[in-house]
Amino acid sequence: MTFKVVLEPSEDGGYTVYVPALPGCISEGDTIEEALQNIREAIELYLEPSEEPCVKEG
Repeated sequence: MTFKVVLEPSEDGGYTVYVPALPGCISEGDTIEEALQNIREAIELYLEPSEEPCVKEG
């Protein structure tokens, strides 16, 4: 699966990267390479099935 990511320089140094198609999926890194590796991991965690039910009963 492929996702478009947006990579931006951070005001504090380093880079912030996020996935527009996955709300809340954001990461950062000191270098471009580190930021991209971190967002790959964030995407995997984002897509990992949750053990919690998606719909609250009640």
